[in-house]
Order: sequence, then C-alpha cells, then structure tokens
Amino acid sequence: MRSAALLIGFLATFVAGAAFAQNAWVQIEARQTEAEARDRAGAYARIFPEVEGYALTSGWFAIVLGPYAADEAERTLRRLRAEGMIPNDSFVAFGDKFRARYWPGPGAAAEVAPQTETGTAPATMPSAEAPAAEVSPEPLPGESPAEARRSEAALPPEAREELQEALRWEGFYAGAIDGAIGPGTRRSMADWQGANGHEPTGILTTAERAELTDRYRRERAAFGFAEISEPEAGIDVTIPAALVAFDRYEPPFVHFREKDGSGFRLILISQQGDQAALRGLYDLMQTLEIVPVAGERELGRNGFVISGRNGSHASYTSAELSGGLIKGYTLVWSPDHDAEAARVLDTLEASFRPVGDHALSAGLGVPLAEPREDLLAGLKVRRPVRVRSGFYLDAAGLVATTSEAVAGCARVTLGDDTAARVVASETGLAVLRPESRLAPIGHADLALQPPPAGSEIAVAGYPYGDTLDAAVMSFGQFASATGLNGEGDRARLSVSTEAGDAGGAVLDASGAVLGMLLPADPGSAAALPEGVAFALPAAAIRRVLEAEGLAPPATETTQRASVGALAPEDIGRRGRDLAVLVSCWE
Repeated sequence: MRSAALLIGFLATFVAGAAFAQNAWVQIEARQTEAEARDRAGAYARIFPEVEGYALTSGWFAIVLGPYAADEAERTLRRLRAEGMIPNDSFVAFGDKFRARYWPGPGAAAEVAPQTETGTAPATMPSAEAPAAEVSPEPLPGESPAEARRSEAALPPEAREELQEALRWEGFYAGAIDGAIGPGTRRSMADWQGANGHEPTGILTTAERAELTDRYRRERAAFGFAEISEPEAGIDVTIPAALVAFDRYEPPFVHFREKDGSGFRLILISQQGDQAALRGLYDLMQTLEIVPVAGERELGRNGFVISGRNGSHASYTSAELSGGLIKGYTLVWSPDHDAEAARVLDTLEASFRPVGDHALSAGLGVPLAEPREDLLAGLKVRRPVRVRSGFYLDAAGLVATTSEAVAGCARVTLGDDTAARVVASETGLAVLRPESRLAPIGHADLALQPPPAGSEIAVAGYPYGDTLDAAVMSFGQFASATGLNGEGDRARLSVSTEAGDAGGAVLDASGAVLGMLLPADPGSAAALPEGVAFALPAAAIRRVLEAEGLAPPATETTQRASVGALAPEDIGRRGRDLAVLVSCWE
C-alpha cells in the first residue's frame, strides 16, 4: 500500500511538472534580490493582474506575465511590446528555469495598491527600464489602469482607429491611422490626458475614451464632412459639406461656394500638364485675388504649396504633378476661422486622392456671357493697390521710385513679378532692391548739374499702369531748379503727366537723369495750372544714396555734354531701357 501511495505521489508530481513545463510566460524583468523583485512585481501588478514572480536557477528573481499557452504568450509579447507597455527586451520564458514562486506570496497583498469603494488607489508604474513606466497611471474613479487596459484590448480595430483619428483631430497625434496602439499613440494619449485635466497615464479609461471620441464626433458633424467623388476631375476627397456646396465647373477648377455664411470656399484643381504647366499654374495662382501676396511659397519639381493672408481672407493651395496630370485644391477662409480651417485642411490633406487617368475637360462648364479681363476661370484676378514708375540705378537692379508708390504695401514687385524690398526712404524717394538679381538693359546716369531753364526734358513712366508693356515718353521743358517757393529740393517742370508717371526718371537732352518725377501733393490747397510738375533733383537722390551707403551711379554727363543733345528717338530708347513698373500689393 505504501509503495502504491508513493507511486501515485510520484506520478502526480511528474504530471504537474510536465504541465508546468508546457506553460509559457512573458518575462519582463529580472532582479538580483527578492526585495527588489517584489517592489517591481508590485508596481507591475497595478497594471497587469497576471503578474507572477519566480526565483530563477541563475539565482536572480524574474517578474513575468502569465501563464499562457505558448502561442498566446508570443501574441501577448508582440502586442505589449508594440504598445510600449513592457520593455523591448522582454521575451517568452518557460518554466524549466523557474524555482520557487515568490509573487504572489506572503506580503503580496500589502504591496498591491489597496482597493477602495472608488477603485484602485494611485500607483506608480515601473521606472524607465520599461517604456510604459515613463507615465504614472492614476485611474479615474471606478476603473483601474488594469481594467482600462483590458477594456482597451477588447476594442475592435475600427474603434482603435477612431481613437487615433480623434487624437489627430485634437492635434496630439501625427502617426498612421492603423489601429495599432504603439508608443507614439501612448504618448499622444498621455498628452491629451494632461491637456484635458486627467492623469497622463497613456492608457485611456472608458470614460476618457468616450470624452475624446464624443467630442470628435460632435465637431466633425458640425463640419458635415462627407466623402465625395468628382469623376469629371478625377478626384476623391472629403469635403466640409456643412460649409461649402458645389457651384460650377470652370476648368481647371471645380468651384465650391460658401454655404450659409460659413466664410469658406473650396476649389479643386484638375488639369493636364508637365513641369512647365505646373510652373505656369504656380504663377497663375499668385495672380488671383483669393491668394494674398503675403505668405509662404514653395515650388518643387513635382508640386507646389502657396499660403497667403491679408485682412479679409486667408488661403492655402496644394498641387502635385503625377503621370501628366496636375491635381490639387485651394481652401479659402475668413481669418477669424483659423481653428476651423486647420481642421478642414487636415481632412483635405488626409483624404485627397487623384483617381483615373484624366483631368477636367477644357470644354466643361458654361463660360461667361461677356468675358471679363479681371476674371480667370471664374476667379477674380488680383490687382495691385497702385502702380507707379521707377528707374534702375545700377546694373544689379537697384531701383529709385517715389515713397508714395510703396506706402503701406504688403508686397512690392518690379516689372512682371520680381519681389523687391525698400532699403532706403527719404525726402519722397524710396530705393528698392530686388529679392532676385536683375539685369536691366540700362540704368541711370545722374546729372551733376540741372540744365538751363527752357531746356527740353523727357519723363519715362507708366501713365497707364500695366496696360502697356513698355514705358511711355512724355516730353516737356525744364522750368526752374527750385520749387515755387524757392525750395532747393524741388525742380519745376512744364510737362503733362499722369499719376502712374510718378517715380519715373526725368531725362535731360543728353540722356542723363536730372531727377525723379514726384506725385501731385494731395494735401495742397492750390490748384496749379495744367502741365506744372515737380521733380526730386539728381543731387538729392545722390545724397540719399551716399547717406545709406549705396554707391550712386557713375556719371557720364561730361562725356555726354561733349556730344551734344540726343535725338528724341534716342532719348526715348534710353528712357524705356531704364524705366521699370513698380506695383504695390495688399
């Protein structure tokens, strides 16, 4: 009987050992002393209810999760490492290395955070040795971190993706929407919790998830986001249907008008083209009124981005070239809707998708009954606030114009569209330096002395703004080297000019620049006779240049005087060579 009992005991022990060996655990740490291991196991137990601790055959003390079947242990390891909940060097362990279990054991209950009527008391995660230990879980009443983690793990993939979308909506997440709750998502969750008055654990409780997703759904509903397909344009995109509504086709644009005073407009872009066409579209967009001149511009090999802002509106344009097709969008909004615009732009960027192998047909849509010069494809072309004249001072493109020409401008351009900045401004003169180097055909030769009264003069300017491509020459006479009241910084002319001529070069009979035409004084109460005009003398221009450290043009006046007066056609050619259109933009 005794032998039978011993045999039964041996078999029971063997079966139990075999079963133990078939189990698997996820080993997350090991410590040299049992006391250290107990502290770590207690910390982990606040998050993982399946924590166990075993002495190892090596003499160390392991902290493990389990037991699991072998395949389940592998899945658990991969998932928890991907979520940043356990150290990256965690691994699957088997019982053949385990000796006595020390956790849970005597004293374990004291080391686990006590339960209260409202849930688990605040606890501290393991330290930096485990990535998840960088945050300190402190649950909301009614749900412990372990319970929150279990409920999160039970979420279907679409619910996890919605959490990521909601975090992105709130501005805390920039990763892929893939439903994988990794370290990046954990950090985003902790940041969202901290910003919304919750303990930044990186594990959202059920209540916190509801708060996040409910707000996300409410706000999205207010925008009315809807996925649309534009087969004519070959574009699929999600639009804010509560803010904009389809209006019309006017290639290369699909227009969506403002809806119910929302302050938003949307334009889809679709056209065939290559890199040259892309550059042309980039330039074209910047001529439109919906694209303010002040803002960032970036043109690449296969796409461009343009942003702009002024007092009345802001806009953002994005376009890309692929497979001979250029597709993109422009969003326009009122500056007081910046927060909403950021939401819409995020959605447009994430959802915009070119489809098919075609673009808008050039014949699509209904053209205007009476074409208008200030409209392009149904959009108003931006016009400058004012257009004045200027003239080149040197071969690098330094320009002189009147201060009135550039007053209050958000942007100043020379000629077709070369941006320039003011580098000096004094006594009615503004000196402009182009932001990209220019190579003018001609530049000024400043006269050393004014000509005699009654001498022939000519003004090179743009009296009709940008209507004409070349400067117009207006001929007259030099009346006096001083103003009406004897002012030394004014020369009086007898010549008929327009407002657009202001800032233009005044040339003497030798072709030298004797001064710059000044604008009429709007504050003067005197009504001067027709044909009376004033110029800033060349000597005053030279003084301003020298004071600002700008080298004045070298003079050839002596040489010119030796050859006498030039023919009117030569004066005209010289004046047009050094004249430049100056445009002021809001």
